[in-house]
Amino acid sequence: MKKSEEDIKPDKLAPENRNESTAMMEPLLIGESSKHRGTLTDLVVDLTAKSTGLSKSLAPSIAHALAGLVRSMNCYYSNLIEGHDTHPVDIERALNEDFSADPKQRDLQLEAKAHIEVQRWIDEGGIDGRAASAKSILELHKRFCDLLPKELLKVTNPETGEVLDVIPGEFRQRDVKVARHVPISPGALPSFMARFETVYSNLGRTDQIIGAACAHHRLLWVHPFLDGNGRVARLMSHAMLREGLQTQGLWSVARGLARSEASYKSHLSNCDLPRRNDLDGRGSLSEEALAEFCEFFLKTCIDQVEFMEGLMQPERLRNRVMIWAEEEMRAGALPKNSDAVLRALLQEGELQRAILPELLNTSERNARRTTSALIKRGVVKAESTRAPIRLTFPAELAERWLPGLFPEKQS
Repeated sequence: MKKSEEDIKPDKLAPENRNESTAMMEPLLIGESSKHRGTLTDLVVDLTAKSTGLSKSLAPSIAHALAGLVRSMNCYYSNLIEGHDTHPVDIERALNEDFSADPKQRDLQLEAKAHIEVQRWIDEGGIDGRAASAKSILELHKRFCDLLPKELLKVTNPETGEVLDVIPGEFRQRDVKVARHVPISPGALPSFMARFETVYSNLGRTDQIIGAACAHHRLLWVHPFLDGNGRVARLMSHAMLREGLQTQGLWSVARGLARSEASYKSHLSNCDLPRRNDLDGRGSLSEEALAEFCEFFLKTCIDQVEFMEGLMQPERLRNRVMIWAEEEMRAGALPKNSDAVLRALLQEGELQRAILPELLNTSERNARRTTSALIKRGVVKAESTRAPIRLTFPAELAERWLPGLFPEKQS
């Protein structure tokens, strides 16, 4: 009897397991007895106060609008670290199903859109309470990779030239090398990820925030996937910080990491080093290097909160928006008195349509015309024709309204 094609396929080989001890990735946290703990705790206190202050300073509708733009910013900078430059204006176009005719650019837009969708899921509470679980990390990878074009789901072995398929949501099945670092064998991944989950889940507030930095490196050290490890690590850290600090998605550490990319990667590389001496903790890896990365990471977070706080200073933001609105009205791109609607939105967060005629001292018809023009221009939005109107922050105006958020798009 002729064998079927399935019958003659070789059995799938189990991934090699060298039975490495999970002690190889210790220390996983900077403990309370560590000499480095005081400095890190002080940074956590400062970060918590600043992040809470930013969240409380914004009306809920403005915070929601800003979080949408920050999501695109986070995507832009996270992808930039990977060498993929997709400007937030192009990301915004992709979210509106407006893709480039160039296949490579279109693929990058789809990649950015995938990142946005995963972060939106996180921001809506998708992995609250379980950001560091092995299941969640696999799900982050699967959700991201499932949305990628097939061309971006292939990696090439630099030593052999072999092209390998990246399987969404599955741990790698072979050994890899990352610069000088050779991660653990693929068969050992389940035990290492179980240990990872045990340590980084159910932490207290201070440990959760310090742990976001520690887990960031340790996940990259384990390197669970053939590709996508950096993005998954940054998304995981975003989720841990979001929950630990109640950030509302109003700032992103990815911007700071990308702007200090050399330091970021140098710190990560140093964390791969073994314990230096008897004063360098009690784990296999250097506690001092991990503490230095945590300090760098937390200071980067503080810097980004302060940056966003400066951008959102009410008077300065209002002045920037009003100058833009005056220019648009003079050019005939917006109806007269459109600035009054924007000024009120900046102060109130949202407006009921019924008050617009009185606000503009005009007829209901003209008020509708003004509202429609602002919606068409992309600076105001509403859930329906009768719903309240809210301010939005389009990426194409970020350079005018929120300068420095990301580089101006080159024509």
